Amino acid sequence: MWRMRTKTAYRYISRSNAVCGGQPIITGTRTPVKSIVGYYKLGLSVEEILEGLPHLTPAQVHEALSYYHDHQEEIERDIASNRARQVLKRHGLKLAASGRVASRPDSGR
Repeated sequence: MWRMRTKTAYRYISRSNAVCGGQPIITGTRTPVKSIVGYYKLGLSVEEILEGLPHLTPAQVHEALSYYHDHQEEIERDIASNRARQVLKRHGLKLAASGRVASRPDSGR
């Protein structure tokens, strides 16, 4: 059975290439949706997330989680990509255009 997908509008979620590289963020902040998701996946409740991010409202946090569930593949891919970048940086490595991992010229490796 064919179903028409409708685009959901999010009141508190936006994107701008000038903010966080175009990642989905809480509108009016620099807080990426993936950060909210990370805290939630660690087991924090919405109330606990708000304690750590007091500039947000409960509605903003709930909508970030709603956005995540509607765009789970995209957010998970972004989280994994960020993890890989952190590992490369920590070990003084870079990803070459060929896709191979190489040491940075200034890393002494």
